[in-house]
Amino acid sequence: MAKRDYYDVLGVAKGASADDIKKAYRKMAIKYHPDKNQGDKEAEEKFKEAAEAYEVLSTPEKRQRYDQFGHAANASSANGGGYGGGGGMNMDDIFSQFGDIFGGGSPFEGFFGGGRQGGGGGRRVARGSNLRIKVRLTLEEIANGAEKKIKVNKQIICKTCDGSGAKDKSSFQTCKTCGGSGAVRRVTNTILGQMQTTSTCPTCNGEGSTILSKCTVCHGDGVVRGEELITIQVPAGVSEGMQLSMSGKGNAAPRGGVPGDLIILIEEVPHETLKRDGNNVIYDLHVNFVDATLGTSVEVPTIDGKAKIKIDPGTQGGKILRLKGKGLPEVNSYHRGDQLVHINIWTPKALSREEREILEKLQSSPNFKPNPGKNEKSFFERMKEYFE
Repeated sequence: MAKRDYYDVLGVAKGASADDIKKAYRKMAIKYHPDKNQGDKEAEEKFKEAAEAYEVLSTPEKRQRYDQFGHAANASSANGGGYGGGGGMNMDDIFSQFGDIFGGGSPFEGFFGGGRQGGGGGRRVARGSNLRIKVRLTLEEIANGAEKKIKVNKQIICKTCDGSGAKDKSSFQTCKTCGGSGAVRRVTNTILGQMQTTSTCPTCNGEGSTILSKCTVCHGDGVVRGEELITIQVPAGVSEGMQLSMSGKGNAAPRGGVPGDLIILIEEVPHETLKRDGNNVIYDLHVNFVDATLGTSVEVPTIDGKAKIKIDPGTQGGKILRLKGKGLPEVNSYHRGDQLVHINIWTPKALSREEREILEKLQSSPNFKPNPGKNEKSFFERMKEYFE
């Protein structure tokens, strides 16, 4: 089913301010909060939908991509790149937003037994930690996008107990302290009447059950150290220092909890001849003064291979030739930068006797007298050409 427009979900205009978006989400979160609508699946879906909309529209970069491309901006998330907001949020992610929206916690603490602690029934759901890795990419891989298969050393689910941490199914016992709810409630008499407080059960640590016989491999943790081969889809146009995220590919969580995320830091491998400048690439071409005077055709390297360019007669050092569309693409866009070819005049240091005699004859010719005002553009004019 097609997703609804995020602005319609929150009931705000497309040009709404950050404060208006936050207020709208707060209103929706209170209205459809699962603790207020227990057992109502429709309310829970609307709650998740509102959280997804807020997660995108509250982040300037994600909102800009969404305004430009709509839900298509999240396509890379489906491929594992995770570049973009929205889809795939779990309840832990959603409730973590409340620190920003409600000033440090859910507005339902005290009204609904201390807020939500993870899954259903107040039971606490553990979450695995995030992992960070670096991925090195060549300029060609950045230009075309890349698929990388990387072995990641991390916490994985114990295969012996299938992540339960118990020796077998009969090893579980309902916690006697909390009766399986994962939380304990205390009633205190105050001058305002009875006040009820809820806290995580100290016996089972909020899990609702205890293990009588632990797994001999993971010793009750449900996770062990191991390796996982992860396929990473890197979109074209990424840059040095950019971070991508793969949901659920971090460390596994103890006893069937929610796994962490894999954070991928992009590193660029320097190219032998090309330099990156944003989405443009720069190449320094050295031409001898004879070819620059008479004109010639030369081949220059590009990201896609070789390209033949023409050097006009009388070309001056410092001139910049632009090869349209030979640069790098923008992330999630069809626009592509250019290749800028900087002309450098190469002067030989060693000459034969015959060559020197020829040059000495030419030295007195008026055509070989420099005249910057007539034949050569100023530095500022060349810089203006470059930025245009």
